[in-house]
Amino acid sequence: MDQVKTGALIRALRTQKGLTQKALAEAVGVGDKAVSKWERGLGCPDVSLLPELSRVLGVRLEALLSGELDAKDQERGNMKKLKCYVCPDCGNLITAASEADVSCCGRTLLPLEPQKAEDKDKLSVEKIDDSWFVSSPHPMTKDHHISFVALLTGDTLFLRRLYPEWDLQTRIPCLGHGILLWYCTKHGLFQQLI
Repeated sequence: MDQVKTGALIRALRTQKGLTQKALAEAVGVGDKAVSKWERGLGCPDVSLLPELSRVLGVRLEALLSGELDAKDQERGNMKKLKCYVCPDCGNLITAASEADVSCCGRTLLPLEPQKAEDKDKLSVEKIDDSWFVSSPHPMTKDHHISFVALLTGDTLFLRRLYPEWDLQTRIPCLGHGILLWYCTKHGLFQQLI
């Protein structure tokens, strides 16, 4: 741990949150002189304080230890960099506009990499009125089904959650052309242009 870098990060995060040294000190259970010492790079917080300090400052523990925010913490996300995360235990679906640290059911989740759908895997997409009608004969059993279908455009994500034992038929508003994403519980994330 670099005391100077960690201290500078603590100061920057504290001021960003609008906290005084005294307020931060009270939140983590130390004196304000300790916070002043950390921020000047003359000492480091005790290891036992790091989890609470991390929570109060709203930053990952690793960032406190390294003294710098990860580039992805500072990156401004946009829809073109959408990342999808699916929990293998409960099926929870989480999306983020850029890569993020995501966990569910005690597991750290990695972003899914979409694979380009081959002709045999593509979903049927037909424009009806002002929407895309999406369908497929894909199995929809509890062990093997498509759990969501989403349309991703430059600035919009429209997502439909699907459930096992229902036919795969859904409508998505026609927001122009974009990327159709879907997640098969056995084969992963797919994409196709529409």
